[in-house]
Amino acid sequence: MTAELEQQAPVEATAEGKYVYCIIETDEPRSFGPMGIGGRGDDVYTIHHKGLAAVVSNTPLMVYDPTRENVFAHEQVNETVMREFTVLPMAFGALFRTEDDIIELIRGTYDALRDVLTKMEGKVEFGLKVNWDRDRVIAELEQQNEEIRQLKEQITSRTTGSTYFARMQLGRLVETALSDQADAYIRDVYSLLRDTAVASRANKPIGDKMIMNAAFLVARDREQEFDNKVNELAAKYDGKCSFKYTGPWPPYNFVHIRLKLERGEGTVEATTR
Repeated sequence: MTAELEQQAPVEATAEGKYVYCIIETDEPRSFGPMGIGGRGDDVYTIHHKGLAAVVSNTPLMVYDPTRENVFAHEQVNETVMREFTVLPMAFGALFRTEDDIIELIRGTYDALRDVLTKMEGKVEFGLKVNWDRDRVIAELEQQNEEIRQLKEQITSRTTGSTYFARMQLGRLVETALSDQADAYIRDVYSLLRDTAVASRANKPIGDKMIMNAAFLVARDREQEFDNKVNELAAKYDGKCSFKYTGPWPPYNFVHIRLKLERGEGTVEATTR
């Protein structure tokens, strides 16, 4: 009995690189545990340059899709690190080939990183999404707005003839009134929270019910005050609006690190009021 063995070509190993989660200020080498992105259990550790450090883990050089699992891993590292440090979070998916490339990034943006770290010192981000009960708001508008109420009564009482143009006019009036009411609610929210937040940023609302999607930068020693204000708003608009309040987070919406990876260069900006 004979057998022939087929020789297989060697499998080329995927090149290894470094995934960067955030920048912190420390001289002390740190390890944050086996929680690196990619599910391999890679240790999360620091790479240093002149008192600043990038928090990284080893990873295959690949494009990470923003799946729930990958984004959670990215955020989990940042949230773990922020328990002890002021964090400048990197955008999801920042990969470098070597440790030297990361050191070059820190060196090239050193003054800007220092400046932004100073601005973000002792501050965290909170997210606030406001949804409203559109039908309830419309019902109240119909009671409060005489022009809307009269036009609706004309349409419902008309027994002959077309109501097409009247209904079109009513629709425009209601949409305008809704937009004005939403703006009034949003102004009230910002007005009440302004004094307890360092900065705020408006993001695009998601869906028809959301009228506000905002991030607030808050000093850690005023977290409870900010929380009380949000609860005050929720009580004020109970039944009309619901408030989804999340945090504290790293200042994702207020720190922008833009990279030119092919040159190891980058720019760093902080958005504050």
